[in-house]
Amino acid sequence: MIFYRQNLTDSQLLDLYKKILKPRLIEEKMLILIRQGKVSKWFSGIGQEAIAVGVTAALDESEYVLPMHRNLGVFTTRNIPLYRLFSQWQGKANGFTKGRDRSFHFGTQEYNIIGMISHLGPQLGIADGIALADKLKDNKKVTAVFTGEGATSEGDFHEALNIAAVWKLPVMFIIENNGYGLSTPTNEQYLCENLADKGIGYGIESYIIDGNNIVEVYNKLMQLKAEMIENPHPVLLEFKTFRMRGHEEASGTKYVPQELMDEWAAKDPVANYRTYLTEAGILTAEFDEALHSEIKQEIDENLAIANAEPEIVPTYSGELDDVYKPYQHEEVNPSSSSENIRFIDAIRNGLNQSMQRHKNLVIMGQDIAEYGGAFKITDGFVELYGKGRIRNTPICESAVVSAGMGLSINGYKAIVEMQFADFVSTGFNPIVNLLAKSHYRWGENADVVVRMPCGGGTQAGPFHSQTNEAWFTKTPGLKVVYPAFPYDAKGLLNTSINDPNPVLFFEHKQLYRSVYQDVPEDYYTIPLGKAALLKEGNAVTIIAFGAPVHWALQTLAQNPEIEADLIDLRTLQPLDTEAIFASVKKTGKVIIYQEDTLFGGIASDISALIMEECFEYLDAPVKRVASLDSPIPFTKALEDQFLPKNRFEEVLLELLQY
Repeated sequence: MIFYRQNLTDSQLLDLYKKILKPRLIEEKMLILIRQGKVSKWFSGIGQEAIAVGVTAALDESEYVLPMHRNLGVFTTRNIPLYRLFSQWQGKANGFTKGRDRSFHFGTQEYNIIGMISHLGPQLGIADGIALADKLKDNKKVTAVFTGEGATSEGDFHEALNIAAVWKLPVMFIIENNGYGLSTPTNEQYLCENLADKGIGYGIESYIIDGNNIVEVYNKLMQLKAEMIENPHPVLLEFKTFRMRGHEEASGTKYVPQELMDEWAAKDPVANYRTYLTEAGILTAEFDEALHSEIKQEIDENLAIANAEPEIVPTYSGELDDVYKPYQHEEVNPSSSSENIRFIDAIRNGLNQSMQRHKNLVIMGQDIAEYGGAFKITDGFVELYGKGRIRNTPICESAVVSAGMGLSINGYKAIVEMQFADFVSTGFNPIVNLLAKSHYRWGENADVVVRMPCGGGTQAGPFHSQTNEAWFTKTPGLKVVYPAFPYDAKGLLNTSINDPNPVLFFEHKQLYRSVYQDVPEDYYTIPLGKAALLKEGNAVTIIAFGAPVHWALQTLAQNPEIEADLIDLRTLQPLDTEAIFASVKKTGKVIIYQEDTLFGGIASDISALIMEECFEYLDAPVKRVASLDSPIPFTKALEDQFLPKNRFEEVLLELLQY
């Protein structure tokens, strides 16, 4: 192995040696601890330290780095106190996740490190969002994100590279090509000769680097960083290295040919660098011995601190209180000046006024810029706010949602518009596994609103007509809003944007241009989790949201003798159970009306809650009315049959006669 020091001083070369030695000695200690059963799981980076250390050493401490399992050197190079890392690995409260997630599944804003989730791919999109925020701030920073050769097969990898290329984002995409994805060798992972070649198709400059040569890693990264700051653009870096231990320690390495292990053992990044420094007269045996002793003492002292820390004592409140970032609703009351506008106009007004109120708000989505979006809601916004904040995206929902998370991490608010709510399925993973869980896992909120044009009645067929709120109402960490009227749509959208937690905001397409209401012209908010009582009566409670609210109003108008409480939920998570229970206790009969299919919809959970909390007040079984348990069809006759609108009145009258 040849080391070209270029302009590096002896002091810099020794500093790199200290940085690469520290994670190696920690790893050796961890292998002892795992054999002793004092750590439950460990993903070893032995043999790969030069990449994590070299990359992180080239970055400023204010620049974000997004590591993976085998990147201990990232954390040590950022000088995180070792006792906190040991506490993290032991599941102690002084770690970064309060025992809720293990190993390197965490981040820390204090050290500008954003850890991975097990689904790997979203990490790359997060880097895009962080870099986008830096580019909007024009603060001359780069972002480095790690992935493995196995994860380059994931769709998120390709989406993130494409976004970074199109938007010219200063992201270093670091591929640690270490030979195996768990037990699957690279020849079963991809057929191109080099993974760096994949950058060519996206118009990204790419490089192949010896991942075991820390001097080469550091010098190349310093050169590239200077170029990326001067001219923001992404780079794809394939680091050739090898995984000397198993995927994790329990896996072992029996599937690896011994000659391959021997070949790479000879390329050990720590041993070879030590030899180079010694032969060059830069490192003495005495200094090396003292350095080993110093690091080992630091390890032992910090391990003792972590060991002395008590085990976590679980409490219900401690767990539930961290699912969402605390948010105190800011009530803004409207003036008396109103205008009779459509539902779609209320959404547009809310977005417009929120863009004025939050200078750090960015809207992303397909065709939302000059074209104004599929429903023309953002028409003219580019002229008002520029393409920096009103961003057309490629057709890649997953990486865009992840980029929203990255924007949030780096001080921005993000709105992601799904062209149709149906399309959210291709962005499902980062919503339910990244946005929803981040605050609970390591205290980082996701200030992201996902707008969801949804619903049937327009003969748009199975892929443009779904109302899929139940996909998200069961996921802790998400808030779900579903207004039925223009007034509520504007006020609730404003609140959703203010709320620092992830919000799925459903907008029924059929209501866009069919429902009018007097809506205040200026800015106002409505608290989440508060239902609206639209009609009052003692005979029955009708619970609905979205378009079924209007269908219920039509039914009641046709049956004026029915005295009903009509509750418009408005928000589904948090759910206004207080309003529901109070009404049910008053009327004794309840019917829940939803457009979603029956089985597994939120009506089922509301019904269960009523049975548990109001059973002694009920005079009849709880009734649910919903769409057929089939995909939503296209032809009008079939769609009319599918939707519950024609069945509600019959069920309601039967309930009243019970």
